[in-house]
Amino acid sequence: MRVLIVDDSSVMRKIVARGLRQAGFKITDILEAGDGQEAMNLLKTDSNFKLILSDWNMPVMDGLQFVREVRGNIPQIKNIPIVMVTTEGGESKVSAAMEAGANGHIKKPFTPETLQESLQRFLG
Repeated sequence: MRVLIVDDSSVMRKIVARGLRQAGFKITDILEAGDGQEAMNLLKTDSNFKLILSDWNMPVMDGLQFVREVRGNIPQIKNIPIVMVTTEGGESKVSAAMEAGANGHIKKPFTPETLQESLQRFLG
């Protein structure tokens, strides 16, 4: 099972990866991207992911733009579940992400238990 983590903070990408493993998910490979554009470039050549976890606030291409790009431009990736992992928790922001095609939302800070509960339906 492969996961893509998109966040401009390398430390946060490591925290998310560690949290996924501590939550007990059997992940074989975790790839990372520093912003939405870097993630799109990766997805154009490698679309074999079970889940994408994306931050909202990033340079170059933010998380909302990234979700819109994934859902609109490349048929082979448009059905990969995307969960926003972000400090953006206001109802309008969450609604905007869901309307753009995000499948869920996890508010930072989080625990492995939070990841387990929120991601179980995607990662079994």
